[in-house]
Amino acid sequence: MNFDASSVAPQQAFQVLPAGVYATMIVESEIKPTKNGTGQMAVFTLQVVDGEHRGRKLFARINLRNQSPEAERIGQAQLSSLCHAAGVLQIVDTAQLHNRTVRAKVKVRRDQTGQYEDQNEVTAFEAIGSQPAPMPMVPGAPPMAAPSAPVTQPAAVSTPPWKRAAA
Repeated sequence: MNFDASSVAPQQAFQVLPAGVYATMIVESEIKPTKNGTGQMAVFTLQVVDGEHRGRKLFARINLRNQSPEAERIGQAQLSSLCHAAGVLQIVDTAQLHNRTVRAKVKVRRDQTGQYEDQNEVTAFEAIGSQPAPMPMVPGAPPMAAPSAPVTQPAAVSTPPWKRAAA
């Protein structure tokens, strides 16, 4: 092995992000069994794309199947919120949401037992104004063309989508 530690920054201790709303991009997703193995959840990796925390990652865990009908209902509502914020109303694979930007509302969840470190929890999703409006798909129908928008001054090419004003 040939490694020079002076050429690589040391790993920093994990720090939770302060509670707030962050512009993020969905960069990964995975379907996993729930902790007790009786259900399924989707775990989305969101990367902060703006501000002093740019590059930091957050994880949104959404119940898809659960023995508790209430937990499943909440999970379905969370997934619907994420899909609406991302502008994709129907999905067959969570990868369809990758590379979409959304605002993620984040809180700090403190462990009351003192056994675990504080964690970030994504509690809500919001659309970032510059994405196209979501278009429902009719099964079996070809995709519809987006309605033509009024002519407006285009945003500067160098302006990231989450900083552009909503049309």
